[in-house]
Amino acid sequence: MKVTFLGTGTSQGVPVIGCNCEVCQSIDFRDKRLRSSILIEKDGTNIVVDTGPDFRQQMLSNNVQHLDAVLYTHEHKDHVAGMDDIRSFNFKQKKDMPIYAQSRVIDRLKKEFSYVFAENKYPGVPAVEVHEIDTDTFTANGVEISPIQVWHYKLPILGYKIDNFAYLTDVKTIDDSEKEKLQNLDILVLNALQHKEHISHLTLQEAIDLVGELQPKKALFTHISHKLGLHREVQKILPDHIDLSYDGMIVHC
Repeated sequence: MKVTFLGTGTSQGVPVIGCNCEVCQSIDFRDKRLRSSILIEKDGTNIVVDTGPDFRQQMLSNNVQHLDAVLYTHEHKDHVAGMDDIRSFNFKQKKDMPIYAQSRVIDRLKKEFSYVFAENKYPGVPAVEVHEIDTDTFTANGVEISPIQVWHYKLPILGYKIDNFAYLTDVKTIDDSEKEKLQNLDILVLNALQHKEHISHLTLQEAIDLVGELQPKKALFTHISHKLGLHREVQKILPDHIDLSYDGMIVHC
């Protein structure tokens, strides 16, 4: 299985117009972060997790020629705002795009992209095939996927586990019952927003502590705010088995 990090930032982590902080002014490509998303390639199937505002740019930059499914973690704009650009794959593949999400997230998508779900659609609007999921394991185009429920402050959202790889973003806490599903991982991807305490996201130290508790073989941090600091400086203080991810990073598992 191949995983490409399409974006590793947040709405507070992308380059900000007029910002003079060292991250926004950095010339290191690892400090240039689009909104968080990954592309999973397994057995000929391509799956994207989240279609944020940068979805179209991410597809073009990574030369993604086909897409079989989209998984949504939750309904916040930095994770869903690019759904309209699914239409390009509709045109190319001549079929509806399967999307997988909790019922609450589907309801929000129906409100924000009402034209996609209208009874009488305008020609050319995106076409989706809706799959409502909860925490039960499901299959998308032959790939078995296990949702992991985590808490984004008081909002229950989903991460996803495929084989011994798990992707969790916007986490603040995880129930013990869900932590049991995260044992013996080869790779754990986890959010690490910033150093300072945050109400709905793990700080860098909290993320490091959670990795220590779950003990994956390897951990990669994503959903990074520019408040975390320069990539090269943060990487220096991480344990050997933890890396800060960056846009375009590829891992095999």
